Amino acid sequence: MKTAIDITSWARKDHYQFFSQFEEPFHGITVEIDCTTGYDYARQHNISFFQYYLYQALKAANTIENFRYRIVNKDVFLFNRIDASPTIPRPDGTFGFAYIDYTENEDSFYANATEIIEAEKGATGLKPAVSGENVIHFSAIPWLNFTAISHARCFSFADSCPKITFGKVKAEHGKKTMPVAVHVHHALADGYHVGLFINKFQELMNRE
Repeated sequence: MKTAIDITSWARKDHYQFFSQFEEPFHGITVEIDCTTGYDYARQHNISFFQYYLYQALKAANTIENFRYRIVNKDVFLFNRIDASPTIPRPDGTFGFAYIDYTENEDSFYANATEIIEAEKGATGLKPAVSGENVIHFSAIPWLNFTAISHARCFSFADSCPKITFGKVKAEHGKKTMPVAVHVHHALADGYHVGLFINKFQELMNRE
């Protein structure tokens, strides 16, 4: 479900009108997440670490209202739920797009994700995921400890979905860290909202 936003009375009216005119309205921030506890938790509970941090990031995003805003035909909507559209690496060195529903039942999410990911690993070619506007585009580059990243963009295609990228886990002095890059549409979210997301994501990754 989605709710239309009355832009005329919206607190972000001026921000929306200003940044929605930009050819490149996305801005990005890269931070380092402490994933020591999350990594150990996933390992102890026999959960794929990729699926674990994907779920925690998706759960965090669903708590941030600005991460659930989308622009559809120049109108702004607030979706009640945001799902995941991650890239899935394949054994042949290529990748595919997947679509995974968010659910508050974590075990159900992992079971569904495992089935979808395994199917995509065995697929060929590159087909757009059957998703929509209410997704976050996720990608993982577990081979690189990056400090910044950019994304391929088709400017003729209207897109307001956040993009979140995870990097290589680095272990040092008993602590594990991972770079996380977050790109959002500036008409819908600012650095403040990215900060809210990062803080919530870190909180979820710290659970024991």
